[in-house]
Formats: sequence, structure tokens, C-alpha cells
Amino acid sequence: MTSGSFSRRMALRAGVGLGLAGLLSSALGSCSQDDRPDSVTVAGGEPGGFYLEFAALLAASLQRNGVARQASALTTGGSLDNLENLLAGQATFAVALADSAAQSAARKSAAGAGLTALGRVYENYVHCVVRKSGGIRTVSDLAGRTVAVGEPGSGTSLTTPRLIEAAGLVAFTGTPPAARASQAATVLSLGLNNGLSALKEGSVDALFWSGGVPTAAIAAVNSDVGLNFLDLSVVLPALRARHGVFYDRVLIPEGAYNGVPAVWTVGVTNLLLCRSDLADATVKRTVELLVEHAAELIPRSSLGVQFLSPESLINTAGLPLHPAAAAAYRELHG
Repeated sequence: MTSGSFSRRMALRAGVGLGLAGLLSSALGSCSQDDRPDSVTVAGGEPGGFYLEFAALLAASLQRNGVARQASALTTGGSLDNLENLLAGQATFAVALADSAAQSAARKSAAGAGLTALGRVYENYVHCVVRKSGGIRTVSDLAGRTVAVGEPGSGTSLTTPRLIEAAGLVAFTGTPPAARASQAATVLSLGLNNGLSALKEGSVDALFWSGGVPTAAIAAVNSDVGLNFLDLSVVLPALRARHGVFYDRVLIPEGAYNGVPAVWTVGVTNLLLCRSDLADATVKRTVELLVEHAAELIPRSSLGVQFLSPESLINTAGLPLHPAAAAAYRELHG
């Protein structure tokens, strides 16, 4: 990640996307109210994490700007849960990691609807969190340690085993055999908040979490006990070779967490998704909102890369755009 990426984030905060307002011709305000849904739900994530924060901001913006009469964010376990909620019709929109979405891309709802994207919205950062006092300095040091690998239903629970494998380690859910102990990491299925509690009390040695920078819950624990983050970028070549190009080398910048130096890690694109049977008018207005009201969708604390412009929103890691979203982007590009 370059300094320009962070400059772009600040520009979004200042409302650089406003130049597109003329192109949109006040579309959000001028459309008929009759075809707007009464209620929409955005599937988010765990309390204290970026997913739920983004989902809440999006829901508030959808309602405030008249895309739907009412909108709310749904607390979930994360990406995999969100995809289930979307396919089951329990959510209108969902945020999910690109690798999780790719794994579910062929699935259909009971009505035969598939997963489609409205856009690529921001970069997720995989944190491997350890205590400063724990003596763990590299990902190889996780051999023989106990690691929290994400709550079932989270995107982290899919990505983490892939990272462990790429590091040349083996994940065990129980006591590993003596012959494999030098390569083994004992894994526990704990999400962000339970994992941080376990890290504080010493029942796990490391926590994997995929989220925005900074993640508020991690920042709070860092203030209490002092944390470090492991460089995961070293496993990126093996990770991409085994699982595809969903993974990037990204930087958690110095100062993102108090007293923690900059560290390279693995990034995964985060997508905003809907079902293929979502009404075209709702999709179009949501795309227009993503562009015209981008500054409303960035949490105040976020230092991460946002992709809220037509040029980058369309890069959805191979998952097809909803046809109405594709048409809206073509319109924005002229």
C-alpha cells in the first residue's frame, strides 16, 4: 500500500466523489417512491469489527437517502454467515470476503437466485495478533502454540487455515501426535471478542482476525495488555499458488494501533453483495449511493484502503456484477 492510498481515503472523507453528483442528476432524490422497498437489511459482522460498522453506516445511508423506507444492519459471525443470510432471504445486502464469496459463487437460493456483486468496497486486513510479552515474532513461531482461528461462519475461519497451511504448519483441533508436534498449531474456533478475551488471559497465544484498520476491539485490548502483529506477507506466494489471486500484500501502518510498528500482512478484497433477483431499481440506487455518498460509508477511525469510486468498485474478483449494477457503472462512465 502506498501513501497515495491513504491520501485517497482522506480525499473521500473530504467529499471528492461530489464531482459525480452532476452525472447522477440527483437520481436518488428524483425517483418515484412507489417502487422503493419498505425495508432492507445489511448483513454485517461481530460487534467491535469493521463489517458491522460498515453495515450500520450503509444501512443508515440507504434509509437517509431514500433507497428504502427503513434499513438496518444485522449482527452476524461474518462472511460465511452473511452469504447464508443472503441466499436464505434474511438479508438484502451482505459484505463478504472475496475468497468466501468465490467459494459460494455457484450456490443458489431456494428460488434459484445466485450471488451477485454491487461492488468492491474496501480492503480487509488479516491481523495475526500476539501479546508483546509472548515471545512470538514470526508466523513459524506458532508451531506448538494455541491459536484462535475465527468464529464458525466468519470469513476468517476460511482464510486462517489457508494461511497456516501456506506457512508450512498443520492445524490440529486436539493434541497433535508427537511426530507432527514441531509443525503443529492447536486451533480454537473463537471470533474477535472471545478470541481477544482468551488472548488477554493467556489461553491462546495468537488470534487471527480479518477486518479493517484499526479494528476498535483490538485497539482497546492493545491499550490494556500491549499487542504485536506478525508479518503474514511472507506466506503470500504459497497462499496465492494454492488458492488463487484473492490475496494481496498490504501494510498495517505505524500508528494504526498505539505503539505498534508498521507491519506487512495479507489483504483480501471485501465485496458488497446481493442476490441476482434483487429489483433493478434498488440495485441502481444503491450503486449511485456508493459513489455519490462515499464519504458517509467510511468509519471515522479507518486508515484502510477504500474502493468507493466507479473505476475500482467494478473490480469484483471474478464475481459477476448484478446486471443493474453493471448498467449503472456504464452510465457513470458515460
